[in-house]
Amino acid sequence: MVTENSALEAATLFAGRWWTVVLRGIIAIAFGVLAFAWPGVTLSMLVLLFGCYALVDGCFSLLAALGGRRREERWLLVLEGVVGIWAGVVTLRAPAVTAVVLVFFISIWAMTTGFLRIAAAIHLRKEISGELWLALSGFLSVVFALMLMFRPALGALTLIWVIAGYALILGVFLIMLGIELHRTHAVS
Repeated sequence: MVTENSALEAATLFAGRWWTVVLRGIIAIAFGVLAFAWPGVTLSMLVLLFGCYALVDGCFSLLAALGGRRREERWLLVLEGVVGIWAGVVTLRAPAVTAVVLVFFISIWAMTTGFLRIAAAIHLRKEISGELWLALSGFLSVVFALMLMFRPALGALTLIWVIAGYALILGVFLIMLGIELHRTHAVS
């Protein structure tokens, strides 16, 4: 059961780790820029780039979850981190996977993290400012996942551009959320 006090503690934890949100946004933007800069990259290189990104993003989610005093305050970030690490490890262990399998892994990862971000925004909406950015990043992840699920036969170049665009927009949303959390944390 989530109480108002536990939601406030979760918001404090989230705001106190604002820099991990900004860092995740910077990493997402860097990934997007690299993917746009190397459009002729082979699919196996894209697999490796995605695997590294998902693994690092998952680790930063877990890092952001550290330090909370109560488990119910951080379970969404822990779950997002575990999903990210899982997607990264599975992708890196099998770099020769086909484009269809890569699209499947990316869509499942994006769908899961999207719903978790939306749930976190709803859970923390009264406790933090910037929850709109968190919800928008979740919504973007869900839309991205649905697009990949309904168009799995996208060409490799188109897939690279879609992933790069997603990473850039997600990075901007995460940086905006981190800045808003920093403002909130600095005021309190």
